[in-house]
Order: sequence, then structure tokens, then C-alpha cells
Amino acid sequence: MSSSPVSTSLPAQPYGRPPLRTVQVLGDGAGAGSCAHVRSLATGLAARGVRVTVCAPVQAEGEYDFTGAGAEFAPDAVSVLRAACAGADVVHAHGVRAGLRAALAIRGRRVPLVVSWHGDGPTNAGALGRLGRMLERHVARAAAVVLGASSDLVDLARLRGARDARLAPVAVPAGPAGTEAADPGKVRAELGAVERPLLITVGSLVPHRGYSLLLDAAREWRALEPAPLLVIAGEGPLRAELSRRIQAEGLPVRLLGRRRDAAQLLAAADLAVLPSRRVARALLAQEALRVGVPLVATAVGGVPELVGEGAVLVPPGDAAALAAAVTGLLADPERRAALAVAGRAQAATWPSEDDTVAQVLSVYDELMERRR
Repeated sequence: MSSSPVSTSLPAQPYGRPPLRTVQVLGDGAGAGSCAHVRSLATGLAARGVRVTVCAPVQAEGEYDFTGAGAEFAPDAVSVLRAACAGADVVHAHGVRAGLRAALAIRGRRVPLVVSWHGDGPTNAGALGRLGRMLERHVARAAAVVLGASSDLVDLARLRGARDARLAPVAVPAGPAGTEAADPGKVRAELGAVERPLLITVGSLVPHRGYSLLLDAAREWRALEPAPLLVIAGEGPLRAELSRRIQAEGLPVRLLGRRRDAAQLLAAADLAVLPSRRVARALLAQEALRVGVPLVATAVGGVPELVGEGAVLVPPGDAAALAAAVTGLLADPERRAALAVAGRAQAATWPSEDDTVAQVLSVYDELMERRR
């Protein structure tokens, strides 16, 4: 059984001690959930007097504005990362690949490493899978503490040899204060879904997101009248392959590319769909439940633990089950309304951003006490 989150009481900065210095490390290819989590952490930690440096790809700074959250920003070049970590009290990496880079950057130094696992572990068979598992073992053993976003990731970290693995759910960052929701009718008109159901999924176009399965399901529901429109907000290496399939098979699907208004698109949708092969605490699932959009998702990783009774779950890899769940909900407005209520109730049980920051800060404080 995985451990529960620690108390959310905020450790006070001891009088007379210099402020805690932490480096937050994001690797190349970090997902939107990890980037949003780091910005949330940077905001909360800086507000509590912690000196925060975020070492990440330059494009991540452009999109998430870590400096605007009160952190210093450093690009993720090897030499820059080593220099940033040299002055840190705690280095906190997000993801296995970032964890490996951070472990190499602090090698030979007495700087504790915290690694958050967000569900980016390997599922490949063969040589790639073996390499991925080897990297997981190296990172798990190098970390003073591994924070898993879901119970299955905590168990995995322990299996890989982590000395200390804890459950640390990641909160959904709130939208910018004062931001008004877009008019759903206007959003639907822009997308071409005025008189037809609108389905949405959000995430980078990479294999583990399960978009090939989703297109298989779309082939099943295209015979409905009117045919639902599925929009996919995200960019990635599978775009050309997905585009060819959509065109060749006449699928009612639009690839929107990377969108900054994904939250507004989601709020205008009839259903959200999460077809991932692996995921821990999916950002799309959290945002859908929080705004009351019914969700159909594959029962993988931390998804069942996250959504509880607030979503419809289907077996992974089963396109027919996914299509049946979507068509069933579209035909049942009462069930959709009930799911919207259940989703909001489930979302109310999740930790807040303050809770998340407090837990992480308590881990840092504990590591500092060990050093002293």
C-alpha cells in the first residue's frame, strides 16, 4: 500500500538562516502537466521565501513564464545546469529523463536530489524498454526522495530501488485570475460543431497518448447522425501519420495543433476523451472533472485512482469499448449530467496548489534537517 501525502502545514523559515535555494529541472520534451506543476511550485515556493531557479528548455520559459512566477530561469544546457546546481540546497527534477540529467549534474556533491515521477516511464519492449528500465533504476537509486504522482508510480519507484518513495499528487493549477471563460457557442462555431456533438482530447502527438486507438474508435462513431466531431489539441511527431489516416478514412477528426486556449475548448465540449496507454495524474482528466465535462478514459496508471466514480473507464487498447462508451454517453444526456456532478465532487477531494507546495516544502525541510 502506498504512503499517504504528508501534512500540508507549512514549515517556517528558521530565524537567522539564509533562504533555501532550490533548482527545479525540466527535461527536453517535458509535458504540459509537468511544466504547469513546476510553475505552480515556483510561484508557491517563491512566495514562501525560497530562492527558486528553473532549469528548462527555452521554449518552456516562453510559454510558462517561470520568471513571472518569481523564479530565476536558466536554459537546460549541461554546463548551465551544473553551475545552477552547484549553489543549490535541494535539486528537484521532474521526470525520469530530467532526473538523470540532474543526477549527473550533482555527481560528487552533497546535494540531495528529489525526483517527481509524472508517468513518463517506458513501455517499450526490446532494447528500448530495457534501456528505459535501466534509466529508471539509476534515477530511483540516485534520488534521496522519489515523489510519485500516483500510487502505481510510488510502487514502481520502490520496485526500481528507490530508498524513499512517497505519494505526492499534483494539483491542477488554477487559471489566471480575472480570466473570463470564452462563449461556448462561439468556440463551437469556430470548430465547426454548431449542430453536432463536440469531443475533445488534449496532449502531445506521441505514441503513448493512444491517438491511433482513438482514430479506430472514431471510425466506429462516424456513422452516427449527426457525426460527432473530435478535435485533438496538441502537436508532435505523429501529426503526419494521423493526418494521413484522417484523410484516407474520412474520419470526423480535426488536428488543431498546439493551443493556448485548451481550457476554453474543453469547457465547450460535450465529452472529453483520454485514450492514453500510460498516464499518472492526467491534466486533461483533472481539468475535465473540475469544469464538469463528462470524461471517457482508459483505465491505466493512476487514472482510476484519480477519477473515482467521476468518469467512464474502458480497458486500454480496446477501440470498440471506447467507441461504445462515447456513443452511449452521447445518447444519454441524464448520464452526462450525473457524470458532471460526480466529476466536480471528485475534483473537490483533490489537493490544492497550496497543499502540493506545502508537501514539497516539507520534504525539502526534512532533507535539510538530515544534512544538518
